[in-house]
Amino acid sequence: MRASRTVVPTITAAAIVLVLATAWLLEWPLEKAILLAPVIVATVGVTILLFLFWIKVVVDALRRQQHPLRIVAAGVAALALLVVLSFFVDLPSGGY
Repeated sequence: MRASRTVVPTITAAAIVLVLATAWLLEWPLEKAILLAPVIVATVGVTILLFLFWIKVVVDALRRQQHPLRIVAAGVAALALLVVLSFFVDLPSGGY
């Protein structure tokens, strides 16, 4: 029972910070953010869960490869190329 004495206040504080941060970032009235608090907390929780799940999938897949550093290097290079192309290359608008 000792763990619940520290876990519950920590989770409550995290939920309050999430709601306040959402209201500030989206420039919502505090009442709207409080009303949507369950949706905000659930969305952040599911997002973190999916992120951790995919990290586990990638780590498990890399452990089975013969050259995991080459795969990581190729992934980082592809991501860097995507960032460079996204921010520094001006594509034509299409003119429709």
